[in-house]
Amino acid sequence: METVSVQKIKNIIFDYGNVIFEIDFKKAQNALSQLGIPNIESFFGHKGHAELFSKLETGAITPAEFRSGIRDAASNEALSDEEIDNAWNSIFVGVPPTVHDTLLEMKSKYRTFLLSNTNEIHYNYFLDYLKKEYSIENNDHLFEKTYYSQLMFLRKPDVEIFQRVLTENNLVAEETLFIDDSSQHLVGAANAGMHTLLMDKKPAELRQFLLDHKLL
Repeated sequence: METVSVQKIKNIIFDYGNVIFEIDFKKAQNALSQLGIPNIESFFGHKGHAELFSKLETGAITPAEFRSGIRDAASNEALSDEEIDNAWNSIFVGVPPTVHDTLLEMKSKYRTFLLSNTNEIHYNYFLDYLKKEYSIENNDHLFEKTYYSQLMFLRKPDVEIFQRVLTENNLVAEETLFIDDSSQHLVGAANAGMHTLLMDKKPAELRQFLLDHKLL
């Protein structure tokens, strides 16, 4: 893990899943398996997955086309949209109560941004969750700007997605820290010249993680 010189850091880009919103890949794997999808580890894993998911995350296919791909993978044309969405959304656990306050505290000290690989189905799910659980419309007030892969037609770890966030916001890469729970995504950020930190705690411990790294 990189030792970050905190004095240099003026900007922090946060990942969403398992940094802010706790997710559970195993739950989603189990749910997709129960739909009849074989070889689930290679089809949908933390470090790699079928191209179907990347296409959804970059807006290259619609949710309807994604669902069709799931039916094909499960060899079951009878699967309903609801069954597929429920399995796909089972990855979500929740946002711990203290996390939003921590993010607002960070926003008062740094220029902060959100950069998430997500997709239309998940995006709609977590917006609904935030409304129900926290009475907020979205994540916009927690950051200077939010970025979602399916709206950018790019995904991490492509260097281009990081460069776009830097360029659009006039950020100096050497003054920018990227925090993600996926080591492969950190490689892309490092290739764009940023500092990186691997999130190795659960979202409930985000504040402690930031304190441990002297960012708070």
